[in-house]
Amino acid sequence: MSVPVPVLTIGLLVASNVFMTFAWYGHLRFKAAPIIAVILISWGIAFFEYVLQVPANRIGHGTFSAAQLKTIQEVITLSVFAVFSWAYLKEPITWQHGVGFALIAAGAWFVFHDWA
Repeated sequence: MSVPVPVLTIGLLVASNVFMTFAWYGHLRFKAAPIIAVILISWGIAFFEYVLQVPANRIGHGTFSAAQLKTIQEVITLSVFAVFSWAYLKEPITWQHGVGFALIAAGAWFVFHDWA
């Protein structure tokens, strides 16, 4: 049984974004940690992001254009970050965040809409 390319691509991008979000923002709960340790740990986490992200783009390109892949990645990034920010950093998601995310989603719709 093979996984459809869109499902595999999006699944890999979601997983890669979880690693990316922890690499970029996970250390914010550990402000007393030395910056060099934070950088090295973040690099280590980011390695796994690349292990998933590069194949996702390689597999998805052809089914999706490069612009569509980037758009998918950005929408996933915001979605993962919103959950991370709320659940891990304990920061509220405000109506302004919702409006901003909705505007970005509207932009994504334009990227995927065929005007021809």
